[in-house]
Amino acid sequence: MAQSTPRPDASVRTTPSHRFDIRVYYEDTDMGGIVYHANYLKFIERARSDWVAGMGVDQRAMKEKDGLVFAVRRVECDYLLAARFDDRLEVLTDVQSVTGARLVLRQQVVRDGEAVFAAIATIVCVTDTGHPARLPANIRRILH
Repeated sequence: MAQSTPRPDASVRTTPSHRFDIRVYYEDTDMGGIVYHANYLKFIERARSDWVAGMGVDQRAMKEKDGLVFAVRRVECDYLLAARFDDRLEVLTDVQSVTGARLVLRQQVVRDGEAVFAAIATIVCVTDTGHPARLPANIRRILH
């Protein structure tokens, strides 16, 4: 059965909105020297955090002032090639869509221009009590 991969909508940019460099350390690998599958999620999380900070969004202040935090609602991912100890990787992040309540990002981990991992991450905001909330207007403005 063929798997369907989500297609970007018309709002997708042709170039990534953010690039983040990663070096694979020994601790990132399994016994075979290959990046352990869960670590790709850590790599894309670091890239998202760096991307948000680079846009001038202070997540600490957002929590303290508005009582809002970002949360990952869903991640759909494909493991394409093995990355190994000491590889130099780059995480590419671009916006797939933005609505009042969610942000959908396409992220790829690449080595020498070739994708080794691809993911679609859906990000939402929640209150301190864990209830869903709209994305702050200033963040929606930055992303549009």
